[in-house]
Amino acid sequence: MDPRELTVLVTAVANALYGCLSPGDLAVMAAVFTQLGDTLETLAVQKERLEDARCGG
Repeated sequence: MDPRELTVLVTAVANALYGCLSPGDLAVMAAVFTQLGDTLETLAVQKERLEDARCGG
């Protein structure tokens, strides 16, 4: 997917959720997706480090 298409998709989903959820629910969803993103980044970085260590990098 083109990076610009991805940002349009994310924006569209955010706008759709905004129309359906209360401010409190929006805040919880934002926190959940922030944690999800941070955790995925941690996993990806650690996996890369471990693979580099195995290859002598």
